Amino acid sequence: MQARLLYHNTLHCFPAGLADERQALVHAEVSAVVYDGERLILGSDKPIPGIERSSIFAVDLDDQGHPQEETLSYYTQPLIRQAIKYEDFALTVDGRHVLATTGFDRIQPDDDSLNDYNHLLIWPLGDPDRVQVVDPDPRDGVEGSLELRQRLTAAIGMPYYKIEGLAAIPADKGDGLLLFGVREQGQHFDDFNYVCRVVGAHYRINEQGQLVFVDEMREHYSFDPGQFDAVAHLCGLSSLEYDPYNQQLYLLTSFENEQGGIDSIGGYLWRIDMADFSQGRAPALVENDTGEPLVFTHKAEGLAVLDHERLFVVYDNDRELALGDHDAKRDQKYACEAPWTLLQMIP
Repeated sequence: MQARLLYHNTLHCFPAGLADERQALVHAEVSAVVYDGERLILGSDKPIPGIERSSIFAVDLDDQGHPQEETLSYYTQPLIRQAIKYEDFALTVDGRHVLATTGFDRIQPDDDSLNDYNHLLIWPLGDPDRVQVVDPDPRDGVEGSLELRQRLTAAIGMPYYKIEGLAAIPADKGDGLLLFGVREQGQHFDDFNYVCRVVGAHYRINEQGQLVFVDEMREHYSFDPGQFDAVAHLCGLSSLEYDPYNQQLYLLTSFENEQGGIDSIGGYLWRIDMADFSQGRAPALVENDTGEPLVFTHKAEGLAVLDHERLFVVYDNDRELALGDHDAKRDQKYACEAPWTLLQMIP
């Protein structure tokens, strides 16, 4: 499969010059996106300060698939503002609920100080006021999806891991199969390997609109991008996205390496049909429209399917401001801007 570039641009996610409580400049670090049929819902893996703001916001698209900045609005519900480090969003298989996951990459076993990094949230499409925490700790007053964290830990089998992918796919059990993409795993946050693993469990949505897991979390898929000759960088999984129009799964991988003393960031796009996914076969590396491997020059972190042929990609370059080939008119973006790309997929 090939991808044709339709458009590059940036999205202003908050006012230019916004600073945090330490007076440090806030950067747009968008790592999650999903399209709900009318609007893009985007998420940052860093807090966006201000009582009228949050790390999740939505924006309308025009007919060409371009975000309309004047329509941007923040989701300011307390649960949404509380969770920290959003990494991926998804729709349930029936398209009636939005799911948002944080990274689950840290926990403090002796107290609740890091629970905010361990959340899976669900809300009805178009109604974030009804947001709920999925698989919460059964103890009253203890916040976070701590039961889910135990499931993830058992399935991944490592004390440290980072979740960066989320997708719900059709299944013959429950209301679907909820997949979590693992980017990092190891013994500790400074002793890990980049991986591309997918674990998951079947779920159902009950009458209260809550997601309930109906079986054990287990590994469903894994692959090694390094086994592909065209991949020149050490990668980890950065997003999952189910394409209901073509019954296939997209996977994003991204890299942040140092080569020759120069920091190198970027990413690759992969696709796999559901039969090959269930059999554990290797995905296909998406090419550009000249037949070469498609290599993003920014750290591709979020992916949304807009329709049967268009994909919307967002980037989290951390604090890197260089635009590279993303904008011919300027070399750098503002800290408040998030780069994005619109692709047309060619079978």
